[in-house]
Amino acid sequence: MRTIFAITKKELTSYLTTPWAWVVFTAMSFLSSIFFIALLVSFKQVHDEVRDIPGGWSQLPPDYQDFRNLTDGVVVNLWGTMLVLTLFIAPFLSMRLFAEERRNKTFELLMTTPIRPYEIVLGKYFGALGIVVCTLGVTIVFPIMLSVLGSSESGSALEWRTVMMGYFALLLWGATNMAIGMFISSTTESQMVAALISFAVALAWMLLKQVAPGAPEPFRSVLNYLAFDTQLANLVKGVLDVKPLVFFGSVIALFLLLTHRSIEAQRWT
Repeated sequence: MRTIFAITKKELTSYLTTPWAWVVFTAMSFLSSIFFIALLVSFKQVHDEVRDIPGGWSQLPPDYQDFRNLTDGVVVNLWGTMLVLTLFIAPFLSMRLFAEERRNKTFELLMTTPIRPYEIVLGKYFGALGIVVCTLGVTIVFPIMLSVLGSSESGSALEWRTVMMGYFALLLWGATNMAIGMFISSTTESQMVAALISFAVALAWMLLKQVAPGAPEPFRSVLNYLAFDTQLANLVKGVLDVKPLVFFGSVIALFLLLTHRSIEAQRWT
């Protein structure tokens, strides 16, 4: 365990002492702030419209009902955007995990140390998971601002249980992408190739929900089940659901195992 912790610390230090991580933090902050402001504008417009319509909310379409409070109208919608942003950012965080070791010619040195392959895999993965937490953590300022400055019909600005469940869903999705990206990084010495393949895999996964309606049964049901947004739908809305924990936990475990097998095979070649 001490070895895994040491590798995790090394990976986190390596991330945080290079400009790339700070570029990612800045990009996440900038892009999410744009969508946050746009959602706030939409929220205000809907409430202005409600005040001008006799009958209020009862006269508006069902799609407008989410804007009755800040949690559903702004935060939950923001999580949907951040799931997509995470899909773009995760490949560029995971690409360096093993590909950089190969490029710097330190992979062979790492393999000759008295460290078990599973310790290397877990140490690097936990380090990558830490940087995902940091990346998502920079957006906590948005719900805090709403909590301090906002108000709702119920008198409470935000439902923090829903907020934290949404963050957990984002972390689960980011952790899954990092596991996939780490496996791909272990198979190539090109960081850019690793990033592009990881992004292609994640993008294909994201598009399953759009492909599913045109597929015949039973493939339609299978594709709907495998779609990441179907799995995370309840968590994003603040509903604790065991199903996505098992699903994404299994995917993470599978790709950690594949990564272990990949570097174990290369250790003897």
